This record gives sequence, C-alpha cells and structure tokens, in this order.
Amino acid sequence: MRTSGQRSGDAAETTVAEHLAEAGWTVLARNVHVGRGELDIVAVDPGPPAVLVAVEVRWRARRDFGLAEETFDWRKRRRVRDAAFGLLDRGRLPDGRALPRLSLRFDLILVEPSADGSPGHRIRHHRHVLGG
Repeated sequence: MRTSGQRSGDAAETTVAEHLAEAGWTVLARNVHVGRGELDIVAVDPGPPAVLVAVEVRWRARRDFGLAEETFDWRKRRRVRDAAFGLLDRGRLPDGRALPRLSLRFDLILVEPSADGSPGHRIRHHRHVLGG
C-alpha cells in the first residue's frame, strides 16, 4: 500500500511525463531500477540535437521547509548518476528495448501547486543538473 506522499510523488511523475510528451519528448521508461538507484523518467529530448535524459522529479506541496531543489542533495545526485551510468552499461531498458545511442543529460523537474491556489501545477525544469 502506497503512502499519501508516495501517491503524490507518483502523480507528479505522471504530470511530468505528460508534460514532456506534449513538448515532443519520447518517454522511454518510468521508475527504472538499476542496482540500488532509481531513475524517475528516462526520455529522449528531440533537440536538436537529440539527447537521452535521466529525469529526476521532485514534488513539493509547500515551501515552508524550503524549495524542492534543496531536496536534491549530493547523496541523491550520486544515486541518480550511478543509476544512469548503470543503465548505459546495460544498454537496454527494463522491457528489453535497446537504449538509444545518444549523449546523456541529467534534468531536474519540480512540480508544485500553482502559486495562486488555482487548480493545476507549476512545473520548473532545470536542465544539465549533473555532468554527463
């Protein structure tokens, strides 16, 4: 059984995947487990040039305890980097499809409730958050 926090995180990942698809990206996989790490979303940004992107999604319901960016600390960065490079080493997605041979980029996408309290979400996309 998922906690309410996990369900909120799942919903944020769905929101981001839909947002990326609407922007012309190809979402290859979600919740990819590699070793002890997990990649929230693996996608292709069509560019130009096209690039493989490991996307970390962060949800924050409120800013009382800081920004969502602040939760992406060095430990989480290391886990994401290790998982992405482990996936590259495998060369295959969890469903068996070959991983596209593209350069790798790491993005952080944050989802928050809209600032004015209206329905919907505010999405902030940070590209190149780690060296690839």
